Amino acid sequence: MRTLSETILKGDAGSFVDVTVDRALSHDGTGIQALTALKEMGMDRVLRPDRTSIVYDHIVPANNSVTADLQAELRRFAIDNGIDFHDIGEGICHQVMSEGIVTPGEIVVGADSHTCTMGAFGAFATGVGASDMASIWATGETWLKVPETINIRLEGKLPRYVEAKDVALRYVGLLGAGGANYKTIEFTGDNDLGMDDRLTISNMSVESGAKAGLFYADGVTCRYLRSYGKEVAPQKREDCSYMREESIRLDDMEPLLAVPHRVDDVRPVSDFEGVQLDQVFVGTCTNGRYGDLKRFADIVRGRKVKVRTIVVPASRTVLLKAMSTGIIRDIIESGAVLCNPGCGPCLGAHQGVLADGETGLSTANRNFKNRMGVGAKYYLSSPTTAAFSALRGEITSPGDMS
Repeated sequence: MRTLSETILKGDAGSFVDVTVDRALSHDGTGIQALTALKEMGMDRVLRPDRTSIVYDHIVPANNSVTADLQAELRRFAIDNGIDFHDIGEGICHQVMSEGIVTPGEIVVGADSHTCTMGAFGAFATGVGASDMASIWATGETWLKVPETINIRLEGKLPRYVEAKDVALRYVGLLGAGGANYKTIEFTGDNDLGMDDRLTISNMSVESGAKAGLFYADGVTCRYLRSYGKEVAPQKREDCSYMREESIRLDDMEPLLAVPHRVDDVRPVSDFEGVQLDQVFVGTCTNGRYGDLKRFADIVRGRKVKVRTIVVPASRTVLLKAMSTGIIRDIIESGAVLCNPGCGPCLGAHQGVLADGETGLSTANRNFKNRMGVGAKYYLSSPTTAAFSALRGEITSPGDMS
């Protein structure tokens, strides 16, 4: 019997397979690199433009004339080729792809490491380099080594103030930064995790070195995709064997942090109560969805943040929903700053880079040294922990705010 990865890739773990790519994904940063590699191959066209997506999300709007020129070149290429193109303001590539585009059983390859986010739909989704993407543009195909699979069973129901981000940090801490190198993580178990929760959990699988992180498509998946007009069938789990199995009791969890400068250095928030903050950032492909923004807004509503706080919706769809329900007003009235949909300060390019010696709390997926600001420190947390901490101006365990 096969794991979900083996089923989708049609091969046993350890074997090499040639696959047709169902969805090839790039953004403004890697897309221009892929285009350069494609031209070096002597080509200027994409074989399957209907299955190729380019999303502008990393440095949007352009932060200087060099960036603007590169984006203009890639924009012309995308339009001339009839590629599925998403310009500035539409959102982060992984979130855009999750809004009714990627479906169960697909092979999704993106020129970004967090393409693994799409594994939440029961798709085999993985990241590659720009030259590999150029080859996929040219041929519509690639080759992969079928990974071995680690099973993580998520059992029970999350307590109040504990979120999917805490689950993601928990398993990354459990496995370690290299504990799943070139493995698939398969998430199973009896739980009530929703689609947004699964996207957050799959998103961070690469932080343990995993090639992909998959949930089986089930009723939750089918209902979610039906809301976008996509009818899909659930995936049946086979009685397979795994190279490693772990179990996490959701009921027993508490809010967690990743401590500078390692994603796998995971500790309870309570251990760092009182650490002074210069900035709080809520957003990214990990935690910029509507539910994330709503939890943040519900906590800060009617109150004022005590530290500069930046909120970035993951997509235009998220922003419009947040506007229609009034939570954007709550966020802005709290004193937080709202930026356009995109990656924001996550990669340290603009919209909130920290200064040397400053400390930040972020809902992003990485806290590597110098990533969000040279000489700065940043902790990773859930939006709920970020909200309570923003109101105090220091790292604060979620709880009733007096």
